[in-house]
Amino acid sequence: MDLKIKLAVLDEIYRIYEDFVGKLELVCRRYCAHCCTRNVTLTSLEAYKLAEYLLLHGKKDLFEIPEAESHKKRFQPLMTINSLAAMCMRGEEPPQEENEASWGACPLLRNNECPVYVARPFGCRCLVSKQNCGETGYADTDPFVMTVNNVFLQYIEHVDTEGFSGNFTDMLLFMASENHRDQYGRGTLKSPDKLIPNHPMPVLMIPPEHRGRIHPILKAIQNINMSESH
Repeated sequence: MDLKIKLAVLDEIYRIYEDFVGKLELVCRRYCAHCCTRNVTLTSLEAYKLAEYLLLHGKKDLFEIPEAESHKKRFQPLMTINSLAAMCMRGEEPPQEENEASWGACPLLRNNECPVYVARPFGCRCLVSKQNCGETGYADTDPFVMTVNNVFLQYIEHVDTEGFSGNFTDMLLFMASENHRDQYGRGTLKSPDKLIPNHPMPVLMIPPEHRGRIHPILKAIQNINMSESH
């Protein structure tokens, strides 16, 4: 799939999710940044979109921030959500992965505000809660919302099947390179260090009790025109 089309599809996926989450009763507001840790992951398609946003809006200097903090501990996934789905389908146990919010805030966060909010990846968009995380110590997310989040993550990875996924810091540093962006755009990008390959969607991870309720969302995603840009 052409990169421009993939980016248009990603924008439409984001729009569908925003329509969904806009109907939820959430406490998430501006300056609420309890969930903004350095452990967010994203795909190469989302990282490319974010890098282009920085360059287009004169924020190239933000590339220097994750580089300066790249020595700090962060969640670096061993598998993607679609590879996890494939393992579950085969009845295999996924590997144990260490992930601690105490490792610190997102390297781009300043005064509890995100300077790339418009272009933030889905891993940030889906961090929603019905209660204040700062007061409870954890996010209160409805199980159905968790299912919806997983489905969107699966579709985003599926659109970027030939790409990679990884931690926010690693992905942004990788896409800071013009050469890497060009290679990604041409589909010639080789397997990079610290990043893991994406996979096509083997099966949607939807529990039986959510299948009827999620049908309109699935229909909206499946109706996205993937043959031409919007």
